[in-house]
Amino acid sequence: MIAKLNEKKSYPWIVVALLWFVALLNYLDRQMLSTMKSAMMDDIPELAKAENFGLLMAIFLWIYAFMSPISGVIADRFNRKRIIIGSLFIWSGVTMAMGYATTFNQIYILRGIMGFSEAFYIPAALSLIADYHQEKTRSFAIAIHTTGIYLGQALGGFGATISKHFSWHFSFHSVGLLGVVYSLLLMFFLREKKAYFFDPSKKSSVNHEFKQMFKGLGILFGNISFWVLLFYFAAPSLPGWAAKNWLPTLFTETLHLDMSLAGPIATVTISMSSFFGVLIGGAISDRWVMKHLKGRIYTSAIGLFLTIPALFLFGYCSNIETIIFGAILFGLGFGIYDTNNMPILCQFVAPRYRATGYGIMNFVGISAGAVITEFLGKAVDNGGMRHVFMLLLFVVVTAIVLQLVSLHPKTIDMNEEE
Repeated sequence: MIAKLNEKKSYPWIVVALLWFVALLNYLDRQMLSTMKSAMMDDIPELAKAENFGLLMAIFLWIYAFMSPISGVIADRFNRKRIIIGSLFIWSGVTMAMGYATTFNQIYILRGIMGFSEAFYIPAALSLIADYHQEKTRSFAIAIHTTGIYLGQALGGFGATISKHFSWHFSFHSVGLLGVVYSLLLMFFLREKKAYFFDPSKKSSVNHEFKQMFKGLGILFGNISFWVLLFYFAAPSLPGWAAKNWLPTLFTETLHLDMSLAGPIATVTISMSSFFGVLIGGAISDRWVMKHLKGRIYTSAIGLFLTIPALFLFGYCSNIETIIFGAILFGLGFGIYDTNNMPILCQFVAPRYRATGYGIMNFVGISAGAVITEFLGKAVDNGGMRHVFMLLLFVVVTAIVLQLVSLHPKTIDMNEEE
């Protein structure tokens, strides 16, 4: 039965469906902690201090960032199916273990391990989807996968709801167990697709693997277009992470709402509008690129352009209707942009280096997010958060102009010979 499933013409879409649920768990597991702080404080008093809670957020972010390039290199050299399953199994086991934690130090260590293990998923998953889906369906396939990410973010906010009716221990145990079981199922249904250079029967020396790794890095960093893509990925990450981490605070300060109301409004608004944005962006991009080689680039630029008036509204408006409209506009535009990053990378980078390339892009994007998150924390204390959102508007404009002027793809899908 499983063999017949793998032979079906629809299998590339089955791969997307299988990985969609992994993407949901990837973001659900990491988001749950942020919503269950209050429920956990009685058992772990250290969490009452904002500084300690910030340390938990930071350790995940920095380890995830620094591991992303390494995970990309590994995904390009080894079996991605095993990497995906192993990553899911470990971070789900960590989620279960967090339900047994009794001290702050235990939570801190587990959060670090989660950042390490989750970093291996995205580069491997996106490069696998890109291999299964060629020119006509690549953006839309990645868009569907990305909806799992945004839905996972939204569902992460309900961790506190589960904790209220059961316990925070049960929340971690149940979601973690679900991931462990699903990782075992993937062993039977997920299949690698790396025939162009991956041969599991051939054994390579460590020296050979290092040479291939440095060769790939040399090819990537010797490509001017890749440097442009790095900036284009990092620049929108600044407002992206700013909105994700600080928009609830902006809502409370500007609209004078309680955080219990401002948090869900900001999170669900951004996540759900991004959910639809990736689907719209994927569908448009796949059609446009068949008529014009810069179709994906134009689609991505339009998405980023929508975030410009949103950032303006965040910076200047003080009524709930306009700021929520800004959040919808921002989420929609960011989703259109987000779904096209790997497909655009595929126009400039050959298959064997795509996971490495995306891992490096992930590193610069998350690092930019960590920097802006810390910077906005200081701005909040000084009462200047709204001005920072306005300044980010100019960063987005610069990224759009640089991308449109500098990126000139010669093909829809770069291959090994080009």
